[in-house]
Amino acid sequence: MKELLKNLNKAFENRIRLGIMSALVVNDYLDFNALKNLLGVTDGNLASHLKSLEKSDYIHVQKEFLDRKPNTKYSASDEGKLAFIRHIKAIEQLLK
Repeated sequence: MKELLKNLNKAFENRIRLGIMSALVVNDYLDFNALKNLLGVTDGNLASHLKSLEKSDYIHVQKEFLDRKPNTKYSASDEGKLAFIRHIKAIEQLLK
């Protein structure tokens, strides 16, 4: 049991961060508005959770302009994908 618990990652304990990573692992990238609509959260709430994942190097951020409007794209880093998969596998093992 102790071995399984050590693979749980505190970065993914929050449902919004779990949702962000779930979406980014199965997509090449998503922009801010797509994530906001998918998760049903406010701008500020999403921004703070994205910043937390960025600080952990679990996501990449790419800023660009589309028709003179800022657009920010997010993608899961390789490190983030591995950490997320380990976290999900630990949950699956706990449920068995």
